[in-house]
Parts: sequence; structure tokens; C-alpha cells
Amino acid sequence: MKESYESMKLLLGKIKNDEFKWKLCGGLKVEALLLGMQLEYTKYCCFLYEWDSQDKKNHYVNKLWPKRTTLAPGEENIVNPPLVLPEKIYLPSSHIKLGLMKNFVKGTDITGCGFEYGWNKFPSLSDTKIKKGIFIGPQIRELMQDKQFDEDLNETERNVWL
Repeated sequence: MKESYESMKLLLGKIKNDEFKWKLCGGLKVEALLLGMQLEYTKYCCFLYEWDSQDKKNHYVNKLWPKRTTLAPGEENIVNPPLVLPEKIYLPSSHIKLGLMKNFVKGTDITGCGFEYGWNKFPSLSDTKIKKGIFIGPQIRELMQDKQFDEDLNETERNVWL
């Protein structure tokens, strides 16, 4: 079955979601479909906030983006009526961790101590993967629990990490 709005609507009907009001968890593509969002659209691609991915100058400056107040078709990347309420959707923890790690690497100085520590901690990772912030779950958990990593961060890196 193809991942599409119509398929999601059919599946939710078959499991009687309107009757049982299930809480759902899925990949970001599935979540976007459930909320009626246009796929692969980079502006206002977050279903929680009105985050503009094309506003490059504010990505690491603006920490508080306005929360979405509506999921009305025709506005800010919404093309279909939502199939479920946003409160009924859980974000997978792996997406959160991977996204945070990627943002940390993008926001740090590659010549900094913290970046160098991560590089030395995972010598099997290629330079390209480290520079792009591509880590797997166990590596991220290991860094999050590593006290030495926290101590090696300079002020800028620590702010980005926090």
C-alpha cells in the first residue's frame, strides 16, 4: 500500500480510529500525512511550529518559533483536512535524538574541543558522517551519558548542546 493521504484515511477507517481515538506514533512522513500536510515541502514543514526552513539566517538564532494554531487546508503547507488531532501523535524518540545530534554538529565549531572529542570517541565513523552529524542511536546515547564530553565543551558548544 502506498503511503498517501487516501491510504492513511482508509487505514484509520479500518481500525475505527474515530471510535477508539488511538494515539499514534510513526515516521515524520506518516505524521505529516495524518495531519494533511504536503510532503517534501520545505517551508513550514513542522506540524508543531511555523518553522520556516528557508529562513537560513534565523535557524540558530531564533529558538522560539510560533506554534501552529490551525491545520486549515490551503494555509502553511496544509493541503488536506487532518485525519487526527496533533495531540494524538507521538514523535518517535529516534527522530528527536537524530535531529538534535545533527543540529548540534551543524551549530558547533569543527575545531572545538567537544567536536574533536566526539571525533576521537568514534574513530570508525568517516569524516563526512561526522561533519554532517550522522550518528546512530547508541552513539548518541553514549555521548549524552559521557561526563567527559560535557566537560570538554567550550561555552558556545555547551549552549548548542543544551
